[in-house]
Amino acid sequence: MRVEIWSDIACPWCYIGKARFEKGLAEFAHRDEVEVVHRSFELDPGRAKGETEQVLDMLAAKYGRTREEAASMEANVAANAQAEGLGYRTEGRDHGSTFDLHRLLHLAKARGRQDELLTLAYRANFAEERSVFDDAVLLALASEAGLDAEEARAVLADPEAYADDVRADEREAAELGANAVPFFVLDRRYGISGGQPSEVFVQALEQAWKDRPVTALTPVGGEAAGCDADGSCEVPRG
Repeated sequence: MRVEIWSDIACPWCYIGKARFEKGLAEFAHRDEVEVVHRSFELDPGRAKGETEQVLDMLAAKYGRTREEAASMEANVAANAQAEGLGYRTEGRDHGSTFDLHRLLHLAKARGRQDELLTLAYRANFAEERSVFDDAVLLALASEAGLDAEEARAVLADPEAYADDVRADEREAAELGANAVPFFVLDRRYGISGGQPSEVFVQALEQAWKDRPVTALTPVGGEAAGCDADGSCEVPRG
């Protein structure tokens, strides 16, 4: 069974939702037979590379709130994160373009290190004093995730490297009707929106497993010569 997760590193509910999904997955009896794929989604796709601002200032401007009201919003999110055992800084965090990080995540996917890089990036962005909108930090995270440093550097240096993969993920999200993240898709049959409680993920995984299509092979062409599991091979009569 495949679970696809559309998310953005700038989204705190994606950070929390990932932790809740993983708790639900840990309780799922068939967890070892679940493939998890992370897909790209930008919350602020129009923002230029290098254009950053403080999260509280961004929230106040976006929602028409005072900075104090924005801080209260952040405190509420922080309480939810901390309830999941996650670190969360409410002050001093940057907000910027996540396009380059999504491109690196596609490199990491190709190298089998996608979840490792995503986990490190979330921690850096929300819990540590590290800005994921700085190339030096991105390169450090890529190395920590087990990627080749020079390969990661080459991807960041080429703005078109994996860019089509990011855009394809975003187009697919739109086609599926996902206009907010996190968005979880189970076997292309069930969709879950938002950072739901872990028990919701357990229920959804169990339902998707129960309803997954089971197909039987239909023989075509009748009997023919072949080799069986113990190495015995039939010799065709001719």
